[in-house]
Amino acid sequence: MNETVLITGASRPQGLGFAVARAFATRGYHVVLAGRDADRAGALAGQLTGEGLSADAIRLDVTLPADVAACVEFLRTRAGRLDVLVNNASTMPDFTALSLLDADLAEARAAYDVDVLGALALVQACLPLLRAAPAARIVNVSSAAAAQLTAGTGGVRAPGHSLAKYALDALTTALAAELRESGILVTGVDPGSVATHPERGDDADDRSPAEAALDVVRAALSAAAPAPLA
Repeated sequence: MNETVLITGASRPQGLGFAVARAFATRGYHVVLAGRDADRAGALAGQLTGEGLSADAIRLDVTLPADVAACVEFLRTRAGRLDVLVNNASTMPDFTALSLLDADLAEARAAYDVDVLGALALVQACLPLLRAAPAARIVNVSSAAAAQLTAGTGGVRAPGHSLAKYALDALTTALAAELRESGILVTGVDPGSVATHPERGDDADDRSPAEAALDVVRAALSAAAPAPLA
């Protein structure tokens, strides 16, 4: 059986999650696209299988314990292990806010629940499956938004999202230390500004999802950061 990769937040055709799934699938991995919209995730998985690639899809809201448990059971039944977990699920409910002082705390909590606690919940639940793999990897997708909090320049766009990504970076560091002796590599990736939301007005110099996805794949395949993937 092919090595299995679970990618969260993978139900948008123009999203980074789908690009990551395609990048892994074209390299011979079996990919599981997870997202809150099961129909859209399923359609994307069907697109990959229609191209002769190996893919499944599952509904997953990382904030719902029942969804997390069902996802783990799906992986256990299908493969009995998990080789790569990509925590890509994210939310930016406060995109138009430009200051911490204007942060909507409900929106900030929503971002934290998905980006931080959701990622931690999935790591905890998937740990037995990750331990069953010979060289498992966890990749947490971060954002340059986190750097706004320490830049000292004032003004923080999407403050709830930025706070959540800052906390995710800290979580990544802590998990890497806790799992160091297990052989499970934990890394974080900031893909930069990626053209995934045309409805918000992507910038002309944004990276394409396909290009940014290579950073995630590289992080999962090697701790030594090999030469750029083709």
